Amino acid sequence: MAAVRTVTALRERPRGLVAVELDGSPWRVLPADAVVRARLTVGRPLDRERARELARALRRADALARAARVLRAGDRSRSELEERLERAGVPASARGDALATLERGGLVDDERLARSRAETLARRGYGDAAIRADLARRGVDRELVREAVGALEPELSRARRAFAASGAGPRALRRLAGRGFEPDTVRELSTFADGE
Repeated sequence: MAAVRTVTALRERPRGLVAVELDGSPWRVLPADAVVRARLTVGRPLDRERARELARALRRADALARAARVLRAGDRSRSELEERLERAGVPASARGDALATLERGGLVDDERLARSRAETLARRGYGDAAIRADLARRGVDRELVREAVGALEPELSRARRAFAASGAGPRALRRLAGRGFEPDTVRELSTFADGE
């Protein structure tokens, strides 16, 4: 059986890292969060129990780092992040811990994502059906989707503006239908279409 080694130094490094020394020799450089979660302190032995805690803390830190990299590119839903972490082979417990931490910190917020994405798509000329489909693909809860779409300017008003800007003809109607406006909305505007 291997001898239990003792933590003899913890030295802070840039970018939230800590250099760990065991029995007077450099061992590893670890994320500070993992060192704290594993309760590594100078004079404490790195026994089997502590090593397991450290391994769990390192998996969680890895999951957080991966999720943070994904979030740098833009808002993602909890479901999207969980799927990405799962594909990367991150264990379920580490995924759950990381996502809960990001939610508590406000970095993952499906309600905010739904509102923001719905507003963006509406500004870009998409109808309610397209917006609902986009949010559903992102794994946003149906109720949050309903609330986000319900908070938008009425679809008919948006459609009228887009219809007028596109020439108010059959081509404009096809464009609206292709952009996810409801069939009733397109039908209502068809009475105003010029022949092409």
